[in-house]
Amino acid sequence: MKNDENRREGLVLRSGIAVSFFLAGLVFGFFLQFFLLFLPPYWQNTIRVLYVAALAVLSLLVGGAARAKWFRYVLAAFGAVVMGCSVYAGVQLHEETLPVLDDRSLMMTQYYPFSGEKTTALPEEATLRFTKEQADSFVIDGATALYPVYAAFVQAVYPEGTYRHRDYFSGDGPETVLCSGTNIAYQDLFRGDADVIFVAEPSEKQRQAAADAGLQLHMTPIGREAFVFFVNSKNPVTGLTFGEVAGIYSGEITNWKDVGGRNRSIRAYQRSEGSGSQTGLQLLMRMADKPIMSPRTEDVVGDMGGIITRVAAYRNHENAIGYTYRFYANEMVANDQIRLLSLNGVAPTKDTIRDGSYPMASFFYAVTASPIGEPAPQETNASLGAFLDWCRGPQGQWLVEAVGYVSAE
Repeated sequence: MKNDENRREGLVLRSGIAVSFFLAGLVFGFFLQFFLLFLPPYWQNTIRVLYVAALAVLSLLVGGAARAKWFRYVLAAFGAVVMGCSVYAGVQLHEETLPVLDDRSLMMTQYYPFSGEKTTALPEEATLRFTKEQADSFVIDGATALYPVYAAFVQAVYPEGTYRHRDYFSGDGPETVLCSGTNIAYQDLFRGDADVIFVAEPSEKQRQAAADAGLQLHMTPIGREAFVFFVNSKNPVTGLTFGEVAGIYSGEITNWKDVGGRNRSIRAYQRSEGSGSQTGLQLLMRMADKPIMSPRTEDVVGDMGGIITRVAAYRNHENAIGYTYRFYANEMVANDQIRLLSLNGVAPTKDTIRDGSYPMASFFYAVTASPIGEPAPQETNASLGAFLDWCRGPQGQWLVEAVGYVSAE
């Protein structure tokens, strides 16, 4: 009787110790969360699961459960958790090694006016030359993929100096020649922080934002470009029809075998709302009269440690599809890891853009804004007007072609 009572007391004591150990471990784990915020989300998830599982096993050991017959099943379950976490972390780590295509990855330093190794130079003296005062009289901003074009304009016309593109998020950079990307460039234009932006045509939401601000947009065609779709180079699909693209991005077509490929599900990536590429997709889907399906998203750690959800950047899986503009894809992805697709049997080349046979070729513009009913800024600012006229003239259009785009004419 006394032995039974002693066993019960020992069991209660060991159980109390095990519970106390587990609770202490949870408290320690709470403070561990602050260090996990500096790791990628998948490592955070893996460490949390392993920590709790290991803490539970250790708590049982402290409580003397090692001699119990059922403890072997606990160890087997723990082994399964470790294996599952290893597979999960391995898959996520593999995802990180895949090339990512995002317009902001363009190496801007290569195109800096007067110092970039890839900046296109005019082979003769420009017919328009600015003084510093003229150059400082208006602010340029624009799309990342168009920076090589307007950086070449600046090098030809502006006085020699330092014109580094701005890192929008740090606020560092020049005051007159910026490159914030399409979405922010439009916002800068509407706020009056930029006077002219080099971009694709505005989206419906951007047009509405301008109207809500009491602004009218003035769009000067500068050149032409092709909106293109691309896949992993190992994907056997070399082209799609207009309808097939619309079917993929509406969610009606979900397997590559339905468009002549392998029996694999399609990973259809999208760009963020307001980007030039996303506006291109929206135009195509409006033409096809189909809705765009919800984009793939990813969780990322925000600047203040919070988790936010954003549109996932394209990762070059063998079953992925993405889209951009021809110059960006050809200029930045020269390693044969992706393949541009033909559309309706027509490949996206300068010749097919020029003759209009490629179905998704369009202008890109120098866009200015003024209060509704008032003159365009290029009419009230002589330097800006002269600059845009020069961009549309023979030398400016020669630079458009030399950079790699197609002239507006």
